[in-house]
Formats: sequence, C-alpha cells, structure tokens
Amino acid sequence: MKEDIQRHLVYSLGKDAAHASVYDWRMALSLALRDRLVDPWFRSTRKTYEQGAKRVYYLSMEFLIGRLVEDMAANLGVTGEARDALGELGQDAEAVFHDEPDAALGNGGLGRLAACFMDSLATLGIPAYGYGIRYEHGFFEQDFLDGQQVETAETWLSQRFAWEFERPEVQYHIGFGGYVDHHDDGTRWHAADTVLATAFDTPVVGWQGNWGNTLRLWSAQPLNDFDLESFNRGDYLAAGRSEALARTISRVLYPDDTTEAGKELRLKQEYFFSAASIMDLLRRFLSDHDDIRALPDAVAIQLNDTHPAIAGPELVRILADKHGLALDEAIALARRCLAYTNHTLLPEALERWHEGLLGRVLPRHLEIIRAIDERQQAEHPGSPRILEHGEVRMGELAFIMAHKVNGVSALHTELVRESVFADLNRIHPTRIINQTNGITPRRWLHTCNPALSDLITREIGDGWVADLEQLKVLNDRAGDRALLQDFRAAKLGNKQRLARMVAERCGIDIDPQAMFDIQIKRIHEYKRQLLNILETVALWNEMHDAPGASWTPRVKFFGGKAAPGYHVAKEIIRLINDVARVINKDPVTGDLLKVIYPPNYNVTMAETLIPAADLSEQISTAGKEASGTGNMKFALNGALTIGTLDGANVEIRDHVGSENFFLFGLTAQQVVERRKVQGYARQAIDASPRLTRVLGQIFDGRFSSQEPGRYHGLIGTLYDHDYFLVTCDFDSYFHTQRRADQAFQNSQNWDAMALRNTASMGWFSSDRTIRGYARDIWQVRGLNTPRLERTA
Repeated sequence: MKEDIQRHLVYSLGKDAAHASVYDWRMALSLALRDRLVDPWFRSTRKTYEQGAKRVYYLSMEFLIGRLVEDMAANLGVTGEARDALGELGQDAEAVFHDEPDAALGNGGLGRLAACFMDSLATLGIPAYGYGIRYEHGFFEQDFLDGQQVETAETWLSQRFAWEFERPEVQYHIGFGGYVDHHDDGTRWHAADTVLATAFDTPVVGWQGNWGNTLRLWSAQPLNDFDLESFNRGDYLAAGRSEALARTISRVLYPDDTTEAGKELRLKQEYFFSAASIMDLLRRFLSDHDDIRALPDAVAIQLNDTHPAIAGPELVRILADKHGLALDEAIALARRCLAYTNHTLLPEALERWHEGLLGRVLPRHLEIIRAIDERQQAEHPGSPRILEHGEVRMGELAFIMAHKVNGVSALHTELVRESVFADLNRIHPTRIINQTNGITPRRWLHTCNPALSDLITREIGDGWVADLEQLKVLNDRAGDRALLQDFRAAKLGNKQRLARMVAERCGIDIDPQAMFDIQIKRIHEYKRQLLNILETVALWNEMHDAPGASWTPRVKFFGGKAAPGYHVAKEIIRLINDVARVINKDPVTGDLLKVIYPPNYNVTMAETLIPAADLSEQISTAGKEASGTGNMKFALNGALTIGTLDGANVEIRDHVGSENFFLFGLTAQQVVERRKVQGYARQAIDASPRLTRVLGQIFDGRFSSQEPGRYHGLIGTLYDHDYFLVTCDFDSYFHTQRRADQAFQNSQNWDAMALRNTASMGWFSSDRTIRGYARDIWQVRGLNTPRLERTA
C-alpha cells in the first residue's frame, strides 16, 4: 500500500513527497485503492458473461454516493493498511480521508437509497449497472445570509474525481425535437437537435471485495465541439454555443422548473439519461444474444421513481422502429423488462408534462404514449388515462408499462393501493407489491461510527457487517451494565466530535452531555420542520419562565436544503435561523437550549450527525412519508425515535418495541378524517394556549424585530390552510417531547433503550431489501451467493 501510494504520487500526480499537498496524498491513496477495485470488477464482468447471467439495470436521477475513500477501503478490508501506510509516510490519515469532497449527485433519500442499493447489489454478487447523470454542479451548495438560504453552484468536479474511468468510446446520439415519418416500411424519427451521451464508469465493489458492479453516469457533450468559422468572424459566443447548450443538460440536478425553460430542461435531462441507458443495455444484450425477444430473460430494468418513466416509450421505440417488432409486441416485451418503484403519496410529486411540451421535445414518444394509452383503454375500458386534460401523467405511464410496481414501506404500499393507484390496482390486483427500504450497514454503522462498530465486533464478532440480523443477540445484553457503559462512552465520543464541528463551523459551544435532538431532511412542509421549530419556541418559553426547574438540556439540530423554487420551505428555513439567533443569545436559558442549523447538509455531515444523535425526529404528517431511511440510520446508531405512524416508522416501532419509541400524533386515517372538519386548524390553536402564544410571538415579530411582519403569511397559512396538520399534532408532540426529557434523565434506562434500537435494526439492511427485489421482481440471483428462492 505504501509503495502504491508513493508510485501514484510521483507517476500519476507528478509530485514528490516533500512538495505534496493533502489533495495530492488523497488522490494517490484513492488511485492506489482504485487499482485494488479493478481486479474483482473485471472478474465479476467475466463471470457474468460466462454464466449468461441476467443483469439488473437501476435507473435513477440521483446517486448520493458521498465520499468514497473510507467506503472503498472498508469494503476492500484495507482501512488499517491505508492508515498505517499514510502514517509511515508522515501523513494524518483523518485529514487525507476527509479532504475528499462529496460527489454532488443527489439531494435526499432517493439518491442515498440508490447508493445503498448499489452497495448491496455488489455485496450480494448480483450483476448490475446503476445508470444516472454525471452532474457537473449537482444540486447546489447551501449557505445562509441573514438566515435566508442562498444557493451557489456545487464545485465537486473542480477537482479530479479519482474513482471514475471515462469511456469516450461509449457514446450515444440522443435526439430532441424534429418530426416523425410514417411509411409502409416503418417509422422514422428525424430529430432536430442531437447531443452525445458519454459514459463515465465508477466501480462499486461490495463487502470484502468479492464482487464489483458499475455505476455508469452520462455526461452530455456536443456533436460538434467548436464552430471555428464563427470564432474567426469574431463571434466568440456563437463559436461555443453548441457546447454550452449540450453541457446544460448534465450541469445541474433538478433545475428550477417554475419556468417553461426549466421544465423543458428537466424533461430533456430525464430523456437524455434514460435513452442513453436503454441504448447501452441493448448494445450489451445484442453483443451475445441474437434474438431480441429474449430480452426479458437477460435484462431487468428498475425505474427509481417517475424520473426515468420515459424509458418505457424509448424501449418500445427501439424495439418497434429499429428492430421491426409490431407495436403491440414491443409494448408487451418492454413491460416484461420494466419495474417501477413509487416513492411518493404526494400527487404533485408524480410528474406531469404538458402534452405540447412533450410532443415538441419528443414527438415520436408522444405517439407511442398515445398508443400505450389506447391499448390500455381497449383492454381495460375506464382505466385511468395516461393522457388527460392536456397532460402526460408519468406515474400512470410508469405503472402501465411495468410488470411490477413496488412501494417502499408496508404502510406506503397499502396507501399506494388505496389512493395513488387505486383504480389501476383494481384492474391489476397483483402488480403492486411491497419492498420496504433498507440501508447499508457498511457505510451507516461500520464506517461512519467506528466506536460503536468496534464495540459490537468485540461483543459478537464481525459477521454482522454482512448479516445485520446478527445484531439481535445484543437484545439479551440490555441489562449488562459494563456493555451499557461502553455503549454510552461510544455515544459521548461521537457527540464530542460533533460539538467540535459545531464550534468550528458555527462558532457556538454546545454541551455533549445535553440531549442531541436531530432532524436532518430536505425541507418540505410534510416533513414538518415547522412543527419542530414551533415546539422549540414553546419549550424555550417555559424554560425562560422557570429557568430553575429540572429541565433536560437540549441541543436541537436541523439540516437540509429547500428546492430553489419552494417559497414556503425557504420561509421555514429563515424562521429556524431567526429563532436560533434569539434563543442562542438568551442569557436566561443559557445552555439549557441551543438551536444549531449548519448550512449545506450532505452525506459527510450526516456521517457526523447520525452517530451523535440521542433523539431522531421522524415527525412527518401520517400518510405522507413513503418510507424514510434516515429513521433507520439513526436507530441503527442508537438513537431513539420520536415520530408518527408514518412510512417505515411503523415497521421500526414494531421491531424495536413500542416501549423504545416515542409515538405521537394522528394516524393516517385520522388525518383524513380531521381534514373533513371545518376549521380544524383554528380549533386546535384555540384549544392550545401554548401554541397560541408561540404563533402570536412569531406573528408579532419576536424573532424578526427588523421586519415584524416577515412571517404573517406563514402564520396565516397555519390558521386557514394547515394541510399538513401541524396545529392538530402540536400538543401531542409537545407532551411526548417532555416524556423523552424524563426518560433521558435516567441514563442507564435510556442507554438500554438505545441499545435495543441498535440490536433490533437487522431487518432494515438494504441487503434484505435487495434480496426481496431479486426474488419478487427481477428474478435474478447472486453469482457468489446461494440461489434466491422465489416466494409464492
């Protein structure tokens, strides 16, 4: 390892040790690790071809992979070796590891789930490709100015990404616009504009380096790089226009789509990566198959949400227009390859494109979508339509073109059957199945929480890293005082690490002995960061009124970004920061209560926050969160959950025990019933003097003295349009928080509850989730594991 690092430092980076920066050492280490990835990666590819194995193709707009140095070293089993080598070379291993920027390829749970799935697919030896976009700037970098979110471009690719291999020979022409010709001998789409999709491959090697798969990301490039004639005329902008327009497609994740130009760009992005991926998997299939009709035996395509739903019509287009299949046969064949994961119960999150926009950008695909819609109506009269009121409904398209549709938690799947796709479920009663989400224990315990990981390994061995169910034996040790002491010490060390980060980044000193109460998620009304900050103000009021009472000191952490065009979410961010500014300076409450909101939450920050959490905030309106995976990460790392019966909270509570979970709030059914009550929000406010006081303070400018009316609109919405029932759940939430306060004061009992959470999370491994997909949807098996039996 030491020799390899030195070799790459000199021959790959052109530096000698005396003049090398931390960046140089990190790159040299990364390249040394990448060398070790290549052999299992190649072996896995050869074995897949030799056995004629079916491959999984996972299409996702996001892959939130975070930093990879520690992840790759851990999966290869060389973390100690790498640290020792760096030490002998006079380098601080922590500084080198932490120099790596986060790959800005996602925003939230959707992208992190995709990354966990790639890890589990490789660990289980299931041949797979992940397909996405190689965003130059990703989502955005978040900062705060006067408490308001400010967005600037992410710059992760300003440095070389050490893990990828560019594949300039793997390019596909991706067309937009133009017109369609129909002739007796077939149909041809003449695109008006074309860009090139160029592949960049990152090896993904599973635990112990036994199997390697590929994350293939597409970069958009112009067909013609540079217009020399325009340049020589002095029109320098025109000379580079084609390059600039092409690169726009892969420049930014989720461009603001409140404008028509933004909508068109998002549609182009989705088609760009979906089409390139379909073309690529067909090329691979045809390299060792002669019969296109055998495609479903070799290919399983998973659509991660509706973003890649256009992959269905694209596959049909190629089968019909390029391979000569009749349209009916092409649709049926494509359906046997495709499956769709639904991630939302929010109607506005199921994408819809204006028919005119889709027809202008993808004219042939609109024809195919009409044909799919007509055939669905012919076979099932009265079925929900894909094309309706001038819109193309991508949720319905994804459902109709998939042979299986899965929800991501038991409650979510039930609600998908009953609400989002109720009519389609009646027509296709066996199509919707459940696959509850999971998380990879390699990153979300073994790597991010070495103190707890080492403690568990000391007690039960290291088999749990690949078989998380082994943790359950720790349930029998919840009364072991020595173990609980060590468990507490591991948690305290993680809290001290977080306290140092807060002091460095935020300039605020916090007490690691206080309860660390953490909510980290993208900012959205249904996730109810607003409920959290209202309760924080109510707690502050009572602490301020009686500072000598026996309060449990708390540090309230928030983390997350709001979409650039989401005005209400950005108001909530500003309110949190305004409240934090006032509370953190209050000499009366002092260290009893602090509010911390570090900007630019990302995977790396999560790896510091999650191991340090005492209380995990999972407080979405019941019936709105599909699953959540943050809830699993917190519980695995020994945090207790305060939450509603929503998403995977239901299953987490079942596994950890109701006595080890702080439940509050209305159920999903009660939410539906409460919304039928006229004036329900005002009734809840009037019945709660505590809430009335908080809303009055915010309305009167207690936290925005320079602009007293800043939150009039936000507070008015709570009175008259509280769709997410913040007001109705407030009192239950407040009282449940006080129960958590009391429980935290009994440290030994709290530690036992926390240990039971860790011990009971084995079922929530993404390895278990992927086994379910492999068995019930994809019909594939791991090539380095026993065959997966299909369930009835």
